[in-house]
Amino acid sequence: MTNALVLGIGNVLWADEGFGVRCVEALAATRAFPPDVTLVDGGTQGLYLLPFLEDADILVVFDAVDYGLEPGTMKVVEGDEVPRFMGAKKMSLHQTGFQDVIATAQLMGYCPAELLLVGCQPEELEDYGGGLRAVVSARIPEALKIACDWLAKRGFVSTVGQTEAPDLADASIRKDAYEAGRPSEDAACRIGDARFLPPVEG
Repeated sequence: MTNALVLGIGNVLWADEGFGVRCVEALAATRAFPPDVTLVDGGTQGLYLLPFLEDADILVVFDAVDYGLEPGTMKVVEGDEVPRFMGAKKMSLHQTGFQDVIATAQLMGYCPAELLLVGCQPEELEDYGGGLRAVVSARIPEALKIACDWLAKRGFVSTVGQTEAPDLADASIRKDAYEAGRPSEDAACRIGDARFLPPVEG
């Protein structure tokens, strides 16, 4: 029996870094998949994701990847090229972590046979607590279509609807709730947690 895993990885706390997570959330909210497709918010979990890969024959990953292109540019990569492109220019620890996940799964002999990376060039990464920029958010429907078409060609056909996905983030930090509840710039530091930043001189 063949199983597919769809992962959204990244850090929603840093603006466009959350692209992958927001994609898998949107997928669960708009498409109904058969039980042999698992949707997971991989966040920045790194090697903790290995058990999910062990059970999967096919893997789709959504992520923000810095290809050095115009913000919002989509790039689709398959097969052995996926780990290389995920390290094109590391934006945060989660990319190194996921490269390690794939490499470890390969060494253990249970890496999914087919891999697809649906990546988007970010516009802003230095906005702590910020949401996706408009140019990146606008690419989510395209990213979902790419993934759904690719999965359908492999027998995982989805329809309009919803998929129960217990491995998504809590509803309180999903896109709409998270972005609508953001404090003003005066009330919340945009470059990190102000409690741990050095004092500003002058």
